Amino acid sequence: MKYLVFTIFLLHSFFLCTAQDVTTVEVDSLYKEDHFYAGITYNFISKRPEGLSQNGFSWSLSLGYIKDMPINKARNKAFGVGLGYAADSYNQNLLVREDVDGSFIYEVIDGDSSFSKNKFTFHLIELPIEYRWRTSTPTESAFWRIYTGFKLGYVISDISNYKGDLGSFRYANNPDFNNFQYGLTLSVGYNTWNLHVNYLLNPLFSDSAKLDGESIDMSIIKMGLIFYIL
Repeated sequence: MKYLVFTIFLLHSFFLCTAQDVTTVEVDSLYKEDHFYAGITYNFISKRPEGLSQNGFSWSLSLGYIKDMPINKARNKAFGVGLGYAADSYNQNLLVREDVDGSFIYEVIDGDSSFSKNKFTFHLIELPIEYRWRTSTPTESAFWRIYTGFKLGYVISDISNYKGDLGSFRYANNPDFNNFQYGLTLSVGYNTWNLHVNYLLNPLFSDSAKLDGESIDMSIIKMGLIFYIL
């Protein structure tokens, strides 16, 4: 009799533990992914005017929130629309100076002049739009992802800063810079680490900015890492 009681007790304990395990595992069939992002990139200047070169580290930092909107039953395909902030810095040898009439003039600093600082800095509000493919499941938090999309940025502040043999110049909110920046994006990676590319489709300067009588058709390619966080 005591063995029967002991067996019943063991079976009862087993099923109780099993029931507890089942109830503690909750599967969210309506899960979403990757709401927050933070990225750091190196900024390459393409379509450079003759003589223009980069020096130092030209970087971009970005962070923001993206609303994830799955479009299939498996929820591994989605659209994402977000809002973020970015800071860009470009170290190069294109000098910006104010003319006597208040307009800006541009010239490439020659090799005979030395300077400790010559850079453009931008602060932007960004609107990323993504198509998202991933290998995620309701219970898998580490997965492969390929996110492609479009990013629109609006410049809320820009600064040109020079210190060197020619003096010290600092100008803010130059109207010759394009207020809108837009381009294509691609993020590819696994779990935390993701490669990120942002190719701007329009130049940094508007048509009003001239160098030796020609438009300054500088474009940007940003390459680096981006981190997505639920």
